[in-house]
Amino acid sequence: MNATIHPELTLATFTCSSCGTVIETHSTGAGQSLEVCSNCHPAYTGRERSVASGSRIERFERRLAQARA
Repeated sequence: MNATIHPELTLATFTCSSCGTVIETHSTGAGQSLEVCSNCHPAYTGRERSVASGSRIERFERRLAQARA
């Protein structure tokens, strides 16, 4: 492989703006701020919000009935 075409990896620090977790990893850019990380994202923590509004079809039928009325 040609060594001149690949970007150089450096140690970067990413900070979660929601919970303040600091993640150190290698990156081609400087450290940035993350909106949500694996420590505070509902899909990883198991604290997902339940959607009680029904299926897409039910929501569509409700909107259609309101439009016709």
